[in-house]
Amino acid sequence: MAAFTDRELDVMTVLWARGPSTVADVREALARDAGVDLAYTTVLTVLRTLEAKGHVGHAEAGRAHRYHALVGREAAGRSALRRLLG
Repeated sequence: MAAFTDRELDVMTVLWARGPSTVADVREALARDAGVDLAYTTVLTVLRTLEAKGHVGHAEAGRAHRYHALVGREAAGRSALRRLLG
């Protein structure tokens, strides 16, 4: 598993904490909980990148998509630790 960028980790942290979320949900949580104010399109780009890497999936929810983590926090942490030690 590839390591996450700082921004990807911010988004994954929201998905791990909240579960399936829309882009607007993730954006709001980042602003409220992490003090990170990102444009809607930036959050969408990060989510699409994470999806392309196989870390995130989505389901249709009306006109929006609900994104969800496909990897657990523990697996991501082990990967990061292995990379740091390697």
